Amino acid sequence: MTVPTTNIQFSPYLREQRKFPSDDIKSLAFQNDVAYIDIARCVNYRTIGIHVVDFPTATGEKYYLQGGGANIQQSLRQLFPFTGAGSIPHGINFNTVAFISPRTYGTYTDGTNWYGAIYSTSVGIAGQVTFYVTSTNIVITVDAGAPAVTSGFILLEWISQI
Repeated sequence: MTVPTTNIQFSPYLREQRKFPSDDIKSLAFQNDVAYIDIARCVNYRTIGIHVVDFPTATGEKYYLQGGGANIQQSLRQLFPFTGAGSIPHGINFNTVAFISPRTYGTYTDGTNWYGAIYSTSVGIAGQVTFYVTSTNIVITVDAGAPAVTSGFILLEWISQI
């Protein structure tokens, strides 16, 4: 069996059983250390399910955009509430940022039903609520044919240098 040598080769699978030695305290201590490291590594490689309005939080995901090794980047996530068309300052430093488009989305309500807000370009889509991101703002466009917006959230995830 090949032993993983980098984080890229590691899969966060935690085996369900482990045989601990019962006749040698040094071997037992070593196996306890290995078991703890395995558990900590698997727990730390999960996606963190925290979504916050006031500040960015780490998602727990790591990106190796330039190969393995020391070039690790992580993604951050933040929720931005909105109540209609307009601009929301995001405060994200665009010098070391890449957006993760499939995880940049929004939802809103008209007070009765919930709908999806579409990550798009600066051109609105007929009958839809859309948004795009500039270097300073999230810009929300509400087409005249879209349901009225009473409240909603835009979720942005972006990659940032660790």
